[in-house]
Amino acid sequence: MSTLKIPLVAPSHRDDALQIYRAFKGIGCDAAAIVNILAHRDATQRSLIQQEFETAYSDELRKRLSSELTGHLKKVVLLWMHEPGAQDAYIVKNALKGTIKDHKAINEIICSPTSFQIRQHKRAYLTNVGTNLEDDIESEVSGHHKKLLIAFISTSHYKGPEYDQILVGNDAKALHKAVKKFGLSEKTFIQIFSERRAHLSATIRDEAYKNFVCALKTILRCAESPPKFYAKALRKAMKGLRIADIALIRIVVTRAEIDMHYIKAEYRNKYGKTLNDAVHCETSGHYITFLISLLGTNHYARSGDIILDID
Repeated sequence: MSTLKIPLVAPSHRDDALQIYRAFKGIGCDAAAIVNILAHRDATQRSLIQQEFETAYSDELRKRLSSELTGHLKKVVLLWMHEPGAQDAYIVKNALKGTIKDHKAINEIICSPTSFQIRQHKRAYLTNVGTNLEDDIESEVSGHHKKLLIAFISTSHYKGPEYDQILVGNDAKALHKAVKKFGLSEKTFIQIFSERRAHLSATIRDEAYKNFVCALKTILRCAESPPKFYAKALRKAMKGLRIADIALIRIVVTRAEIDMHYIKAEYRNKYGKTLNDAVHCETSGHYITFLISLLGTNHYARSGDIILDID
């Protein structure tokens, strides 16, 4: 469920394009005006605004935003201006091909979706990046991590609620083969995913295996509950002396129009404070205004399994 709050009667995309154009005029950019418009428009509206801006002013809006904005505000706005599928495509591209590969971002985007969403990701990647996702994983990732990622995006995933004894038996046989293929004993595999999950990072030293196991954990946790997975990822992004802004931006932007409402509920339930308050404590300026706008209202009450917003 989306947390994006758009006006009940949104201004026309022509008016939005005009107001953004005016925000670029004069000395410096009126960042507040940019935030006030773009942080309250959905994907379709943002696409129309970009089309109108280019038609009316013979200028590409994303390029103009890139030249006018700075810092983390620039990063969050530019990612937000992509269509949802393109957001994921560019995140994975940059994570794979950057000077320092961001394996957490790779795992998060590739290992969390359903089979249908994976097919969408692959099409979006080809359309926006110009290469096949499988080919880029093959060339940029190594070892067991690569094998797992390619297997995951090439295989249908069971999402049904019913227990199928034959299916479970087949899965057990496949898991047994995988354990031998990856050079892990059955005992080690069971310990990793049952007894010592919380201490995994301390027991595995090899970086390639860390990435591989991180991908496995992402698959398992997202199969159980994507909102819980993302709530924990957001907590990690804001924990410690230095906030991981790239991770914070990535999760807030990509989940705002999907399931951020439920992520916020899980965050408050697990950590005892609202996600809005946590973000507010760790960020500042127009950057915080943009993120908080995407997160929507701050307070909610729970009634059974129903989450109610309270303004």
